[in-house]
Amino acid sequence: MPLPLLHPDWADQPFPAITQALTEPDGLLAVGGCLSTQRIINAYSQGIFPWYSHDEPILWWSPDPRLVVFPEKLHLSKSLQKALRKQIFTVTFDHAFAQVIKACAAPRAGDSGTWLLTDMQQAYCRLHDEGHAHSIETWYQGELVGGLYGIAIGQVFFGESMFHRKTDASKVAFVSLVQQLSSWGYQLIDCQVHTQHLVSLGAEEIPRSHFATLLQQYRHCQPHSTAWQK
Repeated sequence: MPLPLLHPDWADQPFPAITQALTEPDGLLAVGGCLSTQRIINAYSQGIFPWYSHDEPILWWSPDPRLVVFPEKLHLSKSLQKALRKQIFTVTFDHAFAQVIKACAAPRAGDSGTWLLTDMQQAYCRLHDEGHAHSIETWYQGELVGGLYGIAIGQVFFGESMFHRKTDASKVAFVSLVQQLSSWGYQLIDCQVHTQHLVSLGAEEIPRSHFATLLQQYRHCQPHSTAWQK
């Protein structure tokens, strides 16, 4: 069965129901469309995100199960608690979004390319300029050494990617984010797919159907604060 094809000029074209996503490859739902702010926010609001390579059209995904963090279940290992107590890093929010996304796009060890293409970087930078996307940065002696970025909708934060150039730098960014989101009344952090790195911090897999229910519940609820820069 062919995948639904989205029109590049119809930003508000409805997505197919996430239950129609393929099981192999897991979660592939639709092809094409555009990376406008309207299209991307519409996607995330339904539990869908874009992910594709340089030789592919835009691909839209909604995997099952879904990796999430409930803020109250954040897990800190003893070594990470020690690193936090030492306050090795300075943490900021929304101070260097473009630098963070560029660092996340850099090829990882053993990889020759990146999934975070220029068009994607530009789309998320627009989302940041419009107040939807945010970054968390960790600094060491004035140098950016770690961070992550994602999209906030209602009381849900959709984490996209993270990087580190110094041990524990991305973990400290993530912990700082979760703790701040918790204080603001956020209820759910989407981590998309399983990684042991995030599982070690308290992430857990839940059925896509449950994720969709939680998303429907929290995406229309406003957090206690929207003051991201600090």
